[in-house]
Amino acid sequence: MSEKNRDGRRAARERLLQERELDKAREKRRRLLIVSAAVVGVLGLAAVIGVIAAGSGGKDDSTEAGPVVAPSGAEGEEQLALPAGASDAPSTLTIWEDFRCPACAQFENGFRDTIHELTDSGQLKVEYHLATIIDANVGGTGSLRAANAAACAQDAGKFVPYHDVLYQNQPPETEDGFADTKKLIELAGKVEGLDTPAFRSCVEEGRHNSWVNKSAQAFREGSFTGTPTVLLNGKPVFPQKDGEQISPENLKKWVTEANAGKQPGTVQPSPAGS
Repeated sequence: MSEKNRDGRRAARERLLQERELDKAREKRRRLLIVSAAVVGVLGLAAVIGVIAAGSGGKDDSTEAGPVVAPSGAEGEEQLALPAGASDAPSTLTIWEDFRCPACAQFENGFRDTIHELTDSGQLKVEYHLATIIDANVGGTGSLRAANAAACAQDAGKFVPYHDVLYQNQPPETEDGFADTKKLIELAGKVEGLDTPAFRSCVEEGRHNSWVNKSAQAFREGSFTGTPTVLLNGKPVFPQKDGEQISPENLKKWVTEANAGKQPGTVQPSPAGS
């Protein structure tokens, strides 16, 4: 074999190795962009980790000036948490979410029954925190207006059922359907006793908009990577905990383990929904 042929084959091998390395690098980047999925029980739910990175969109353009009016019964630092379940429950589930976020809807619609079972039995207290990252990243005002409407429902003691209705009727992310206050009021009709003049006024005037924006700011300033962010007793459990993928069964198991030797809670917050 001539020296020229040997050099040509060696160069071809080197090019092939370089192409393989490039392929590996591309595949690694592709995998990093794939959203983690959790297969949740028989529902076959893909509970995806937050689709929008916190802080990637900057400040929400829909910010409206006005006094910060926290909804009735809001708790925690700067009254930014909306509670559900017994206030003396031995474990706390903290959820940061956005009503326009598809991943949040997948999580809520897949875990709703389990979370209600745990709160109703006094095993778990839930602290809901509202964010508006879809408004900030995609544009629109649906995250803000839906969160304000949910805060108005909190005033009426019906946050949880209205929260559930919003996720059960979430419009496509790009349509910004929740920007329409008429739609938000229409959905209130699905919650017994919520569609009142007081609720309508609260929604239409955006009474809690500044409070929502304050909550959204707290989310942006926190060490969160996206929505939903789910913490059990302060430790992340979504999409997994200690190497175990989250599922309704595992969430029950983790709460049971955390509550070992502790009595269930009995003191219900007011006026939060049940």
